[in-house]
Amino acid sequence: MTETNIEASGGPTGSAGSSETTRPAQRRNLFAGRTLSDGKKLFWWREILIVVVVDIVYETVRNLSAGKPDKAYENALRIIDWQRTLGIWHEQAMQNFALDFTALIVFANYFYGSVYMGATIFTLIFLYRKFPDDYSLFRNTLMIGTLCGLIGFALFPLMPPRLLDDTLLLHGANAGNWFGFVDTLVEFPTFWSFNDEAMKTISNQFAAMPSLHCGWAFWGLIALLPRMKSWWSKTLVILYPIMTVYVVVITANHYVLDAVAGFALFTFAYYAARAITRAGRGAPVTTAN
Repeated sequence: MTETNIEASGGPTGSAGSSETTRPAQRRNLFAGRTLSDGKKLFWWREILIVVVVDIVYETVRNLSAGKPDKAYENALRIIDWQRTLGIWHEQAMQNFALDFTALIVFANYFYGSVYMGATIFTLIFLYRKFPDDYSLFRNTLMIGTLCGLIGFALFPLMPPRLLDDTLLLHGANAGNWFGFVDTLVEFPTFWSFNDEAMKTISNQFAAMPSLHCGWAFWGLIALLPRMKSWWSKTLVILYPIMTVYVVVITANHYVLDAVAGFALFTFAYYAARAITRAGRGAPVTTAN
């Protein structure tokens, strides 16, 4: 009886056959995607492709739309006048205070160069895995806000504070003004700098208005805050855009109004995404038992 049962179950041969049949099924499941409550589906490989394509378009168009230094400088003086009128021209005082603490500046350099990327990728993965019904809305918000930022770069090229005293770049046109900002990415340790020749060729240094660093941080706030459960995770999410604004100012990469414009842009992007996003927002599909 025992031998009969072994033969019927296939013994070692049957186990191997079962393993062979499950492997293709596992491979198929890897690409099966996620079914949303309204019956639509998300595919992780397609989402990666969308993000890569949007990033390539963004990087290419941003660098092609680089404005001329003299125009970017004129716009910078205009921003400074606006902020003085509004009583919010504090960039010099904020950086001067931070320069007394080398560790703070080094931290700000690394924060500026890396956190926005890691936080954005984390948010997309978190939403895809934990809140797939909300993923499409915030993916579309991110794309609309990022691509619309290109309009600002093209129409309003803006010289960041760190370049205001660069007489070589401006051929001496700024000789009558001296602001005293320090390019912290050059003067303090970091893993990259806009001063590198490679960075100069691939980065539009006058793409300061709006600040997408701040816009992306605001996007992370509205995407994550309602979905976080612990007090410490909510605290981190709230601190993220606050720290981003502080970092872009003390590193002399942006003005305060750049951050305000970034927040406003992604507020618009969110409502625009709500108007066009369908996936995950339809009536739930019910299945009979």
